[in-house]
Amino acid sequence: MKRVEIPSRFFFSTPPAPCPYLEDRLERKVVTLLAGEDPDHLHNTLSHAGFRRSQDLAYRPACDGCDACIPIRVNAKEFHLKKSFRRVWQANRDLKVAEIPTTATQEHFALFHNYLQSRHSDGGMVDMDFDDYQAMIEDSPVKSQLVEFRKLDGSLYAVSLTDVMEDGLSLVYSFFAPDEDKRSPGTYLILWHILQARYRQLPFVYLGYWIEQSQKMSYKQRFMPSEILTRNGWEPLSPTLK
Repeated sequence: MKRVEIPSRFFFSTPPAPCPYLEDRLERKVVTLLAGEDPDHLHNTLSHAGFRRSQDLAYRPACDGCDACIPIRVNAKEFHLKKSFRRVWQANRDLKVAEIPTTATQEHFALFHNYLQSRHSDGGMVDMDFDDYQAMIEDSPVKSQLVEFRKLDGSLYAVSLTDVMEDGLSLVYSFFAPDEDKRSPGTYLILWHILQARYRQLPFVYLGYWIEQSQKMSYKQRFMPSEILTRNGWEPLSPTLK
C-alpha cells in the first residue's frame, strides 16, 4: 500500500464542546477534508490512524488530558458466533436485507428520528431535520452504501450507513426501531457486518471508538477478537476485558 502524506496545514482543531459520553469533560477533534485524487485510499489510510468519517470530513478525538476514546476494529476472519450471538442471529433470521445506494428517504428519516428520540434524546443529533439527515447520508466522497433491514411484513426494521474500504467495512451510523429491543438489533447489525466482511474477504469491521468508561460505548469489547489502536499501532484487545 502506497504511503499518503498529508500536509499538516490541512488539519484543523475544533473548539472545546461538552463530551457526549463522559460527564464533566470537554471534547475536541482534529478534522481534515476527504479530498484529492483518491479519497477512498485517503479514507482507508486515515482509518488506520484512528480517524472516522462524517460526510466529507475525517475526524479524530484530540481532547486535552483525556484519551478515553480508543479506535476499535473487529477481526472478521477470526470471528466466531458464540452462543449469545447465535441467539441474536436466530431472533433476526426473518429479516430481509438489501444493500442500496446512499439516497435519503422520508421513511428512513422517520425511523432515524424515532430512534434518536428514544435512545439519544439528550444528544446533539436529535434536532437534525431532513436536510441535515440528507447531508449525513448523501455527502460522501468515498464508497458508501445503505444497508436496509425489513421485516416480513415490509416494515422498516433498521438502516446502516456503511463505508466500504480497502480492508474492511466501517459502520458510520446505524439506527433501528426502538421497540425491537428484545431482538437486540444493535448487536445484530454488527454481527451482520462482520459476517458480510468475511464473505467479501475483507479482514476488518471498524466500529469507531471504544470507551470503557461509557455504557453507550463499552459494548464494543464484546465482539472478539478485536484490535485497538495504541501508541504502538493496532494490538489485540485482551479477552480479559470482555
